[in-house]
Amino acid sequence: MSMMDWDAYRKQLMAGIGDLKQLSPDTVAGYVTASGAGAKTNHLDAKTRELISLAVAVTTRCDGCIAVHSKEALKQGATREQIAEALGVAVAMNAGAALVYSTRALDALGQADE
Repeated sequence: MSMMDWDAYRKQLMAGIGDLKQLSPDTVAGYVTASGAGAKTNHLDAKTRELISLAVAVTTRCDGCIAVHSKEALKQGATREQIAEALGVAVAMNAGAALVYSTRALDALGQADE
């Protein structure tokens, strides 16, 4: 059982982006330029870029990005195990960021006591 119909969501998302492109073409063009910039250098292969994209999608909590990059990761040859490992990195980074920001909260408390 799936949480949602990802294919239907992906289609709705692409239609919505098409609508945005009609209203603000430079915004969408700017995104397309930024998202394709890494592929031009080709220092990382497409599968690695998709694994990174999927991990970042999880850390930024972007369902649209998850819908698009999960499909693309599989298309580029990523296995479920490789995807799970990339997602494990995302989980660790979120925990690490919470740990770092916890020290900031404690630092703020120290200054509030003064």
